[in-house]
Amino acid sequence: MGISEWFSNNVFNLFGVVGVIFSLCFTASSLRSETKTRRISNLLAVTANHREVWNIFLAHKDLARVRDANAKPLIQPVTDTELIFVNMVIQHLNSVYRAMNDQLFVKLEGVRRDVAEFFSLPIPRDVWEKVKATQNDDFVAFVESCRNWK
Repeated sequence: MGISEWFSNNVFNLFGVVGVIFSLCFTASSLRSETKTRRISNLLAVTANHREVWNIFLAHKDLARVRDANAKPLIQPVTDTELIFVNMVIQHLNSVYRAMNDQLFVKLEGVRRDVAEFFSLPIPRDVWEKVKATQNDDFVAFVESCRNWK
């Protein structure tokens, strides 16, 4: 049996195999593109949520102490408004942490530094110490590692 005879007997099988290989390559390419698009979309959603949380800070002058490095929570205790706001930041950070772990958006550079800076402030540090017992262990470990980050 020569090549031309084998080819004529198996041409449909050959086209079938080439078609399957082509469709697998196309599907892989589509999935990669869809994943990239979804990751960018998720990043945009996280950015919008971040903006929304910090717009609350900007809209309420009574939250100014949250970012005050000289605040003294032992002398002037954390207010309910400050506690609620810092909790909102913690919940937002928890969502970002979960999404990062699941690789649901492109990696954010500088997250550790931002977390370290925020929780080095007296009010956020005080609130964190009060609420961290209610958080998941892996999230607490992440925040604590950021706080110790230099």
